[in-house]
Amino acid sequence: MPHDYLLSLLVIIGIDLILGGDNAVVIAMACRNLPHKQRQKAIIFGTFIAVAMRIGLTSAAVYLLNVPFLQCAGGVFLLYLGYQLLIEKKDAQRVKSSSSLWRAIRTIVLADLFMSLDNVIAVAGASHGELSLVIIGLFVSVPIIIWGSKLVHAAIDKVPLLIYAGSGLLAFTGGEMIASDRKLAFFMAEHGTVQMMLPILTVVFVILASMIYEQTEK
Repeated sequence: MPHDYLLSLLVIIGIDLILGGDNAVVIAMACRNLPHKQRQKAIIFGTFIAVAMRIGLTSAAVYLLNVPFLQCAGGVFLLYLGYQLLIEKKDAQRVKSSSSLWRAIRTIVLADLFMSLDNVIAVAGASHGELSLVIIGLFVSVPIIIWGSKLVHAAIDKVPLLIYAGSGLLAFTGGEMIASDRKLAFFMAEHGTVQMMLPILTVVFVILASMIYEQTEK
């Protein structure tokens, strides 16, 4: 295996692992209300559908950069997802097992679709057009991300308040995505404080919105 190829592969695996931490949180939170057997199915199916999509997205990374407000839309979706995961924590018993399995898979796939935009672009640059590098890198890093999601799930089971940390991470990532959208670059350049504070404000917004929802449901 040529030295440059191996070096690029190691870089891609590193990118996948570093940027995959938030994906592990999404997987854990999306599956937390499922029975053990269905949880395993959701993790496996959801992750591998997401991997297949990510391989395709990496091939089209150059075109993705030109889609207006795509990153901003992805950020808004993550805010919604963080909010949804918080308000659903009280409704776990009322969700049917069969529908929640597919809902968990859908959550994993859609969240990965938007959260992997930065990953896809970084990996596309590191791969230099070698799709085999992308595929090998993903299949090395994905089992580690899945294992990480199980650790996160176990931690949430022991300390339920960690769900707020997970939701906050989604909201923070969403705020960063909105702030770094290319179409908003001109506005953000003129309003540096907004750009800096937006990820923090989105966390506050999502947690406050979920608390207001809980109060209205009592």
